[in-house]
Amino acid sequence: MYGYSGKMLDIDLTAGKIRERPVEQDLAGEYLSGLGFNARLLYEEIPAGADPLGPENVLAFNVGVLVGTTVPTASRTEASALSPATGLFGTANSGNFWGSELKFAGFDGVIIRGKAESPVYVWICDGQATILPAGHLWGRDAWETVRQIRRELGDDAIQVAAIGQAGENLVRFASIENGPFDAWARTGLGAVMGSKNLKAVAVRGRGAVRVAHRKDFLQAVDDTRKAIFSSPFYGSFSRFGTMLASLPYQEFGALPGRNYQRGAIDGWVETCSRKVLPRYSTRGVACMACPIACAHWVEVKEGPYAGLRLKDLEVTPVIGFGAGCDINNLPAIAMLTETCQRLGMDMVSAAAVVAFAMEMYEKGLIGEKDLGFSLNWGDERATISLLDMIAHRRGMGDLLAEGVRRAARHFPGASRYAVEVKGLECFLLDPRARWSTWTLGYITNVRGGDHLRTRNPVENLRYNENPVPYLTEKFGFPEEMYERLDMPDEWKKEIFDPVTRDVNIPEMSRWAEDLIAVYNALGMCIRPPVLHTVGPTLFARLYASLTGIDITPAEVIRAGERIWNLQKLFNLRHGEKPADSDYPSRFYDEPVTAGPAAGRRLDREKVREVLREYYLARGWDPDTGVPGAAKLAELNLLR
Repeated sequence: MYGYSGKMLDIDLTAGKIRERPVEQDLAGEYLSGLGFNARLLYEEIPAGADPLGPENVLAFNVGVLVGTTVPTASRTEASALSPATGLFGTANSGNFWGSELKFAGFDGVIIRGKAESPVYVWICDGQATILPAGHLWGRDAWETVRQIRRELGDDAIQVAAIGQAGENLVRFASIENGPFDAWARTGLGAVMGSKNLKAVAVRGRGAVRVAHRKDFLQAVDDTRKAIFSSPFYGSFSRFGTMLASLPYQEFGALPGRNYQRGAIDGWVETCSRKVLPRYSTRGVACMACPIACAHWVEVKEGPYAGLRLKDLEVTPVIGFGAGCDINNLPAIAMLTETCQRLGMDMVSAAAVVAFAMEMYEKGLIGEKDLGFSLNWGDERATISLLDMIAHRRGMGDLLAEGVRRAARHFPGASRYAVEVKGLECFLLDPRARWSTWTLGYITNVRGGDHLRTRNPVENLRYNENPVPYLTEKFGFPEEMYERLDMPDEWKKEIFDPVTRDVNIPEMSRWAEDLIAVYNALGMCIRPPVLHTVGPTLFARLYASLTGIDITPAEVIRAGERIWNLQKLFNLRHGEKPADSDYPSRFYDEPVTAGPAAGRRLDREKVREVLREYYLARGWDPDTGVPGAAKLAELNLLR
């Protein structure tokens, strides 16, 4: 096959056997690769009632078909399993160099099933795979594991997907670390690896990706690169990365201050915004084939964390720990980032769990005798100690390792402080203060309260307006941006008002979810300069010229819709109920108490109304959100 390696590894840890399975061209045409392959595989192989931490769970890594080429930002691999955090479709996406190395080694994916009798790791190199003992690695953190595997195999270019102590101890929000600084973070996939006694998957390859139509492919790559460079978001995002959002969220009063009690933080601009970034970082860091380099190389040269050096200062830990836990200095947040990376924990959930515990401490539900120390807002040392307790399930950490939904059941009245959707801790933007396509996505998201599967490609952070409450958000860009958006005209007419260009939130949510499913299937990044400029037209050209499989832009977006619907069907099989697609009660019952959004809270009826409109846009039952037979037949999902 062109583009694809044409085969996957299927590893049964119980039997200690490895076999190869071919990639079928029909599967490629309908599901593309990456997330699409994982969705189909998990739907077919994980039965209802399976234990996420049992041997019948299946963990799949599948690389986007564009990865290993010169397509800008094509570096992403999707990892998926039944989630220990939610009991639903668990999936996470990561870039760096692991995926390209797997492609160069001759494989499009790795499927892992069963459970090893004792700790092991998998070594994949140039078409061969071996299961090796990992007893000497068990108990080590993720960074130490990466270094030791490279040392014992004698190659610093080896890419390693590894778990830390959190994964070993089955923390439900444990991550799989992708080298030292990246991760498949959300939905607890690190705990799935830990439950299988799998410490790491190491890969090295020296092969190449075959291109079907080289001239057409190079032209499509060049046009994609030019499109990304032409985005008005490119320059600022290349300089500041995700930290661009740190100022608008404060200005809108949409920060999750002190576990979503305050929408703004005193001194935020001077301590935790992008304006402080140049003190600690002078260069960007890029993943494979990326011309943006949005991450930051951080060096702390003075103070208690002097000597700290790592890839850091994404908006996620800065807002999670900085606002959620009220920790008001970037060096401390860098230290907390390193702590999560070493222990192997999702930083969104880790910060949310600590903030939840801090509020319980504030309200008197837990005390020093429960923890062994005080846990006041802003206490960075206590936060580091608590994260270590969680990773090792010591004392109170054992309860908190279950995530906020399960932990709250042990403390009367604590459920009101547990900010989660479908069991997954929410991202760090308060929907009471900023209602948008992005925040509606918290409750429509197939993986729970998360921000990375729905996003308006033309979200405008200069405005915080809903011209029609709950139903539209302001566009506010020049007409040229509307005209150049890679979206079919019939979709534009559904999504954008013909006069004002205001964005219909339910319709945009559907488009964005399907589009991002394509990104996660093909292996490209969804950073704003890319998401804004690269759509189904460029994807169709890239895919067809690389693989030789003809595909139209309409078929590309239909593949995304198929992938999204299949994940929804998986969730319904595993127990998702209509009531699960809702915000935590705090957002309805309690107003924001500080900042520009003070006094705001969500309206339950308005939320139900917009959710109903979203279901109608999807062709699902408007009351239950269940895909109907007509939609499934249209997507070839009735089997």
